[in-house]
Amino acid sequence: MDNKQTGRIRWGILGTGGIASQFAKDLKFAENAEGVAVGSRTQESATEFAETYSIPKAHGSYEELAQDPNVDAIYVATPHPFHKENALTCLRGGKAVLCEKSFTVNAKELEEVIEFARDKKLFLMEAMWTRFLPPIVKVREWIEGGKIGEVRLVKADFGFRAPWDPEWRLLNPELGGGALLDAGIYPVSFASMILGSKPDKIMSTANIGETGVDEEFSVLMSYPSGKVASLNGAVRLGLTNEAVIHGTEGYIRVPTFLHAKEASLHVAGAEIETFYDDRESIGYAFEIEEVGRCLNGDLKESSIMPLDESLKIMKLMDEIRGQWGLKYPSEQ
Repeated sequence: MDNKQTGRIRWGILGTGGIASQFAKDLKFAENAEGVAVGSRTQESATEFAETYSIPKAHGSYEELAQDPNVDAIYVATPHPFHKENALTCLRGGKAVLCEKSFTVNAKELEEVIEFARDKKLFLMEAMWTRFLPPIVKVREWIEGGKIGEVRLVKADFGFRAPWDPEWRLLNPELGGGALLDAGIYPVSFASMILGSKPDKIMSTANIGETGVDEEFSVLMSYPSGKVASLNGAVRLGLTNEAVIHGTEGYIRVPTFLHAKEASLHVAGAEIETFYDDRESIGYAFEIEEVGRCLNGDLKESSIMPLDESLKIMKLMDEIRGQWGLKYPSEQ
């Protein structure tokens, strides 16, 4: 029985690293999904992953996964420099694609992927899982309901102190390492969700480490309306990892906004209102369910994480990196 009859989307996972493992763990919490296949560069790795997460089919290549007739959608879980080709491989196989952030290394690559998906009328979405978490959904409801008046300032940080290993993905330029593409995209995307993705002025600075990638960065963005976003990201520095949205009538605070399990509404003269999420899942299940909702509704993209916004965010990050003079080997 296929997904058209059951409404359950049959998922394949491309890659067997840490983020793929988290995704596989959360599949069981998604009501409209099931994991049916995994693909890796080696049969051994695919088989081990499949056995660990009770996935029926293990493919020894990404191409085999993309051609599997029993797969409806594929989650791309490889490092940034491989996203473009991996996503295109899946799209060429006629699959819906959920691609891990950052979507690609740069906007030029993403334009190619989006153009192909739209030409073939296939679903495509960036895996910005934070947008689908219940506390973040509540934040959007509070703002749209005018609870804090007119939003004027967004502050968001995400950073951690990773161990020193020049060959590791986050510090290796060959693998698209650095804070902006991995950690920094979360505050950048959060600001885009609240304020829009087209600031009229961007000021940024970064600490470029000895491997040639940005270990920490700060960005200040201003918008035509006078609104401001103050954002920070790091892979060698622990940050508060919270987001605060200031409006003319109050503010909203989201502790550890990346994994958000709560959000609080602060309005002058009123009791603090706190929304708590007691989910069992890590949180990837919500973006998985969004893909299923879109596919079952014959939609080619999500209105919550639309492709045009992902592209604008990618262009924004290109501009930020351009201010630092940072290019990856794949861009030379």
